[in-house]
Parts: sequence; structure tokens; C-alpha cells
Amino acid sequence: MDKQTQEIIEGVVAITIEYGVDIVGAIVLLIIGWTVAGWARRGIRHALERVPRMDETLKPFLAKLVWYLIMIFVMVAVLNQFGVQTTSLIAVLGAAGLAIGLALQGTLANVASGVMLLFLRPFNIGDYVDAAGIAGTVVEIGLFNTEIKTNIGLCLIVPNSTIWASPITNFSRNPTRRFDLSVGIGYDDDVDGALALLPGLLDGDGRVLDDPESLVVVHELGDSAVIIKLRGWTKAGDYWNTVWDLNKAIKIDLQAAGYSIPFPQRDIHIVSGGNPSTGE
Repeated sequence: MDKQTQEIIEGVVAITIEYGVDIVGAIVLLIIGWTVAGWARRGIRHALERVPRMDETLKPFLAKLVWYLIMIFVMVAVLNQFGVQTTSLIAVLGAAGLAIGLALQGTLANVASGVMLLFLRPFNIGDYVDAAGIAGTVVEIGLFNTEIKTNIGLCLIVPNSTIWASPITNFSRNPTRRFDLSVGIGYDDDVDGALALLPGLLDGDGRVLDDPESLVVVHELGDSAVIIKLRGWTKAGDYWNTVWDLNKAIKIDLQAAGYSIPFPQRDIHIVSGGNPSTGE
């Protein structure tokens, strides 16, 4: 063996001895980190399975997020094993993350809002809601946007940040809803008779709940009619059919009993003999 070959072998052995421990340590760290990250992801997933009312989309997302965070720490530890100055690397990654965050702040805002909507659940799929001035039935809740189907059959894709930043009215959350119906009768009609007649409509409709108790009162003395209000409670799913049917029944029963339902009118008094230009 010549001298040059011997020097090469000795150099390789020296490098192997110098960096071999670091390489083995890095491999061990990767194996341990990968294993721990897998355990953590499965553990988080199983724990979230026992959380009630959590969306299925959110469970794998959070579990995968934990896996990525652990692997980032593992990679930093591996680089540190080889003597890389991780402090400066972390600073660079932080600056890059800040730049990406500023560039994608709208998208990230939608993702953050989507996570809050999925986690806090102000509404569920199938609920009828009014959010950001948009009313309709919720079809799908995603991380970036929510799909809402309106009453006229339109499909609207609404960014989650828009929904989260506005008041949300959920018409399906509570099992019951209150309805208020108003009807006008003439000033010459018998008010007491109307107050005795109309409660029978509420009592005779099985969709109107007994508790809370229904109410029929003189609500207002209008310009051309005495306004009577009917107030009652019904199941949320029966709300509109109950309101429509009662409106029809009120008109039929009042007219059958001889009551008039006046339309808005105005009396005009004409004064003759005055000067049109001065009003005198």
C-alpha cells in the first residue's frame, strides 16, 4: 500500500470517527422523533374522537398539526447535533413565516375562522342561519369557507372570516320558536267578540304549544283599524306552516263572523271658499 492510499484511508477513518457519533445520534433522534410524533398524532386523534359535537374535518387536521410541530423540533435537534447554529436558522424560519403570514393573511384568517366554527359550533350542517346578511341552510362547513343554500335555491360560498366576524342568528338551534300574528278589525266591530273568537284558532291547532301559554291582545289602535296580536309558540320545524295556516284561518273566521278587515285609508277634508294660493 502506497503512502497516498494510506493517507486517504486514515482521513476516511478520522472523518468516520469524528462524525460517526453525530450521524448515529441524528438517526436515533429521527427514529425517536418520528415514533413519538406518530404516537402523539394517534393519541390526539383518539382523544378528539371522545369530544362531543366536534366536526370530523377538524380531528385529522389537529392531529396532523401536532405531528408537524413535533417533527419541526426533531429536525432542529438533528441540525444541532451536527453543530449547525439553529438560533439563526430559527430566526430565518420565523422571518419567512412572518412574510408568508402577511402574504396569506386573508387565507390564514379564513382557516383560523374555520377552526373556530368547527370547534365552537355556532351552527351545524342542516341548520337555517342568518350570517353576514346571508340567510339559508348550511350545506357544508370547511376550513376555508362555508356553503349555504338560500331559499331560492342558490348556492353561496361564504369565506369563514366573513361569517365569524358578523353576528350569527341560528333559527334551528332552539327546538321551539315564537310567532306573532297581527290582524286589524274595524273600529265599529266588536273588539271583545274578536278577542273571544281568535283564541279558539290557537287552541284548535295542534302545532301550537300549550306551554308557554298563547296570548291574544289588542296591540295597537292604528290609523284605520284596531290591531289584534296573536302570540304563540310552536316547534321550529313547524314554524312557517303554522304561521301560514293561521293567517288563512284568521281571515276566514273573522269574515265568517261578520268582521271587516279594513285596508289602510285616509280621510281628506276639502275646505271650500278659501284662496288656493294662500290657503286662507
